[in-house]
Amino acid sequence: MRKLLLFSIVALFFISACRTKSSQEKSDIIIFHAGSLSVPFHELKEVYSKRNPGIKILLEPAGSLVCARKITELKKPCDIIASADYYVINQLLIPEYADWSIRFATNEIVIAFSDKARYSDEIDSANCFDILLRDDVLYGRSDPDADPCGYRSVLVMKLAEKYYKKPGLADRLTSKNRDYIRPKEVDLVALIESNSIDYMFQYKSVAIQHNLRYVELPAEINLSDPSMEEFYNTAVLSIRGNKPDDKITVRGEFINYSLTVPLNAPDREAAIKFLSFVLGNEGMEIFRKNGQKPLIPLSTEQPGKIPEELKIFLPDIRK
Repeated sequence: MRKLLLFSIVALFFISACRTKSSQEKSDIIIFHAGSLSVPFHELKEVYSKRNPGIKILLEPAGSLVCARKITELKKPCDIIASADYYVINQLLIPEYADWSIRFATNEIVIAFSDKARYSDEIDSANCFDILLRDDVLYGRSDPDADPCGYRSVLVMKLAEKYYKKPGLADRLTSKNRDYIRPKEVDLVALIESNSIDYMFQYKSVAIQHNLRYVELPAEINLSDPSMEEFYNTAVLSIRGNKPDDKITVRGEFINYSLTVPLNAPDREAAIKFLSFVLGNEGMEIFRKNGQKPLIPLSTEQPGKIPEELKIFLPDIRK
C-alpha cells in the first residue's frame, strides 16, 4: 500500500512538473525577425516584458529569407515573423504557412561608412559608385539569396546603371569584393567598425542606429519613394526560393517591411497581443526613433484574414 501511495505521489509530481513546463512554454513568444529590426525589436521586447513579467520573448534575427526557411524547411516553431520585405511572407509563406501579413514600416538603401574609410572626405551621391569601384576600396553587401537588403543592394546597382547611364556598372559592382558578402546586413557593421571594409550597402536605419556616416542616394534608385515604383520595377533579379533548386524573381519596389503570425504558432493569442503593442502608437514611435519610418497607413493584401484584434490598426478594414 505504501509503495502504491509513493508511486502515486511521484506520478503526481511529474504530471505537475510537466504541466508547469507546458504552461511556461506557452508563455514564450518566439520571434523570427530581419536583422535590420534587431535594435527596435530588442527595445520593444524590453518595454513589453517589464509590463508583462510572465511573458518571455525570444528573438531570433536572421536574413528574412532565412527566417522564412526556418518555418518552411526546418519546421521550427515560430509565433511571429517580421520580414524586411512583405514579398517574403506573401510569396514564401502564404497560403501554406500563413494567411495574412501587415505592412508596417519602410526604409531606404544608403552607402554607409566610418571616418576611417578611404575617400570618406570626398564621397557623395554623385561619385559614390566610382569610389566603390576603385582598386584600393573594399565594400560589403549582404547575400541576395538570404537577405532582402542583399537583393535590394543589387537592384539599386541595376537602377544606378540606368539612372547614371553607365552600361555594365551593376556587373562591375557585383563582381567586386565578393569575399565581403555576409548572410544579413547587420553582419556588415562589424566589418565597418573594425575597418575591414570601407563601405557597405545598408539600410539607413541601421546606419543611424550604429552612428555611422552614410551617403543618401537619389530617390530614383534608393527604393524609398512609392512614386518611383514604375522605374524601380525595371530592375529584376532571380534569387533562391523555398528550396535550393527553386528560383523566384524579385523586382525593385518601394521598401515595405511586413509581419505575420504563422498558422502553426505555438501561442497565437500571446503573439497577437504583442503585435497590438508593436503596431500601436508606442511601438511605432520606437521604430521612428531608431531611424525606421512607420508605414502610414498600415496596409494588407489579405483584409479578410486579419485577426479581429489587429483590424483597429488598418483604417481601410476597420469596423
